[in-house]
Amino acid sequence: MKCTYLGHSCFLLEIDNHTILVDPFINDNPLAENVDIASIKPDYMLVSHAHGDHCADVEYFAKQSSCTLIANYEIVNHFANKGIQGFAMNSGGTQIFPFGTLIMTHAYHSSSFPDGSYGGNPNGFIIQTNEACVFYSGDTSLTMDFALIAQRYSIDMAFLPIGNVFTMDHIDAARACTMLKAKRCMGLHFDTFPPITIDHDGVKGYMQSQNISFILPNIGEEFSIP
Repeated sequence: MKCTYLGHSCFLLEIDNHTILVDPFINDNPLAENVDIASIKPDYMLVSHAHGDHCADVEYFAKQSSCTLIANYEIVNHFANKGIQGFAMNSGGTQIFPFGTLIMTHAYHSSSFPDGSYGGNPNGFIIQTNEACVFYSGDTSLTMDFALIAQRYSIDMAFLPIGNVFTMDHIDAARACTMLKAKRCMGLHFDTFPPITIDHDGVKGYMQSQNISFILPNIGEEFSIP
């Protein structure tokens, strides 16, 4: 499994011959201006919630690659009205796809579309394959749910927000990684806007002090999982 970080909370997973784009937000992210967005041809899109900084490019990629949107019912229904095909799930649901088994989890956040319409409950995702098991929490606060996930799944990589203000910070992300018993943790949802600008050295130093195997990615950087 290969992961490419595309800025904010957006990343691309390559699993066998399948590509999964998570929370597409590239065109409107000035930090991602060097990303070759035209070259990204996902087979699937996972959208955690309806905020614009997580679903702004859904229509772009749906038209570019005819990919399948996977999200909660409200998000899938919203984009179905725009002619975009999707598969609806909800918290606790499990579904087998060609790329592996997908489990939708609950996130502690809010969710509405830029026009103010209801976006359903915010979510996260577990992806379990023969190669690895990864967990993307979505935008969330710290929750004891992470300990429950660890009881059933062996997480190779946890993708967690660290920017504070709108989500948990890096200190709670470290606690989340420990609760998840994740082998590695990657920080997301940082630096894109002034309120979530972080001290890179401070964050990396803290994670090291907590013995967390931590990645603070650069946009465009690629990683192998596990």
